[in-house]
Amino acid sequence: MNAYSRYVAKKVFWYGLTLVIAIGLNFILPRMIEGNPVSMIASKMTSGMTDSDSIKRVYETFTVEFGIDQPLWTQFGIYLKNLFTGNLGTSFGLYPKPVTDILASAVPWTVGLQLPAILVGWLIGNLLGAIAAYRKGVFDKVLFPVALFINSIPFFTLAIIMLYVFALSLKWFPLSGGYDFQMVPQLSFDFIMSVVRHHTLPFLSIVLVTIGGQAIGMREMSIYELNSDYVLYSKLLGIRDGKISRYVFRNAMLPQITGLALSIGTMVGGSLICEIVFSYPGIGTWLFTAIRQLDYPLISGCTLLIAIAVLLANFTIDVIYGFIDPRIKAAQMEEQ
Repeated sequence: MNAYSRYVAKKVFWYGLTLVIAIGLNFILPRMIEGNPVSMIASKMTSGMTDSDSIKRVYETFTVEFGIDQPLWTQFGIYLKNLFTGNLGTSFGLYPKPVTDILASAVPWTVGLQLPAILVGWLIGNLLGAIAAYRKGVFDKVLFPVALFINSIPFFTLAIIMLYVFALSLKWFPLSGGYDFQMVPQLSFDFIMSVVRHHTLPFLSIVLVTIGGQAIGMREMSIYELNSDYVLYSKLLGIRDGKISRYVFRNAMLPQITGLALSIGTMVGGSLICEIVFSYPGIGTWLFTAIRQLDYPLISGCTLLIAIAVLLANFTIDVIYGFIDPRIKAAQMEEQ
């Protein structure tokens, strides 16, 4: 086994161990929330009933149905058994709907919102940061404070401001949802335009903050590279500025590419509060609903999906960097 294979095997072991720990926490942590989910469900089902024996039977039926009457270790064993068969359980709050069906309907909305926002914000932010570092002068003096100010605004704060100004006051955009409630999802021009209108404000609230953060990061890395010894040495050798700039910005982009990959990996769980503010039908809104209803299976399903996405993104970055980064390659050779 060569050095790179050992490097990948070691990463597989540690990420596998992390996944096992994440699965355990996904089961235990929701059950540490104070309250009884069966009592909440039973109270809804027995609304208007006066017979105490009937109410008790409904409560006991749901307790057995959800396995809450079993010891915690037994519940965990059932959870693992179902997990290996791709069964995340049945939602308490939306009984008898399976958690996998809820997540399958929510993931496209989250990806459709956050993936374009992350990519657009990353591209524009890095371009502006590189120009600010290279051009300097007025452009840098204006861009840097503006980017710093925007980056300091949390996603949810900007989302609330935009919701109040553009939706509530000016009424340019709808207040909530993924499309007009009276519409049936279908491939039609009216439905697509409704989705676009509901998509715009959450999209912009994520893009603007992303641009600010990426611009600051790229500017700092570019300035660091421009003042490096190899740049000064290249200039003394008479190498053209254009060629030097290509190497400078290629090196400066490495951390930014890492940030992009991690952002894509965490987009399933990123900006969840932004989705909640706009009641956008993504993972964030469903996770918030599940926590309010003490819906253990749905909470575990959402957090497990987020954990897997983050671990996959980090693992992919480690594997790619181990192959292309000469510093990591050197460390691999030293371990031989």
